Amino acid sequence: MRDLVSRLNALCDPLPFQSSWYLKDLATGQTADRLGDVVVPSASTRKISIMMAALAAVQAGKLGLDQRVTVEARYQDNDSGTFQHLTPGFWITLRDALVMMIIVSDNTCTGMVVDLVGLESIQRWCESVGLTRTTHRFGIPPRLGRDHRLDQVTTTTPRDQGMLLELVLQGTSDPAVAARLGVTPELCRLGLDILSWQKLKTRLPSLLPLGTKVAHKTGTGARGFMDAGIIFKGERPLCILTAYTEHVPEALPDGTPGFAAAAQLIGRMARLCYDALGAA
Repeated sequence: MRDLVSRLNALCDPLPFQSSWYLKDLATGQTADRLGDVVVPSASTRKISIMMAALAAVQAGKLGLDQRVTVEARYQDNDSGTFQHLTPGFWITLRDALVMMIIVSDNTCTGMVVDLVGLESIQRWCESVGLTRTTHRFGIPPRLGRDHRLDQVTTTTPRDQGMLLELVLQGTSDPAVAARLGVTPELCRLGLDILSWQKLKTRLPSLLPLGTKVAHKTGTGARGFMDAGIIFKGERPLCILTAYTEHVPEALPDGTPGFAAAAQLIGRMARLCYDALGAA
């Protein structure tokens, strides 16, 4: 693990922006991090906890996966996903809204889900499962420039997101862990499946062998890019890697667009982890 950590940091050190990450080797239980407890904008990685809080509300009988959710125009004023472009007035099920919220980061669906569950309920759920440095502040994010303050956006830490992913994974087979999340193993398996259906693959999965299973959620903010997920080798969960970039410039000195440099960094980090831990 020590050599892997050195190599991960060697990728981050030369870049002109903040990089933070959390890693857990699921075979040995060893963990490592770089600024893992430093609060950063969550961007759409927040949707992992929104999804799981919604599934907890389903388990509590407050919502139903098959209940109809009508897409209203008031939810379509956003710039993420596909439903913003569709004619309002149609309905989908809550299950489908959760799927779209995750796999294409659809913010129309996110806004609807957050209103159904309740923003305060989502925050209480996060605190109850131990996400002590995660703060939800909205359903559909406001449009802010690069100079926004942390308290204007939903925030988290790499470690919080890593811990949440581990709980979801453990909950797929351990009823006690699932109960800690307020759900069942079946609902944890649904959450993990939805994360593995992710269609946005330019970060964690980008340099992994074609077809590698990664259960993850990307995020794109005004000043940073991130991805948080569980990387598999075959059907074996190999590691958890959550990677966040902050204060990414529009372009690097060599002309590389900042978003591309951040995506390349996250992809290279994932490949290092896959090769180092998958060889064990």
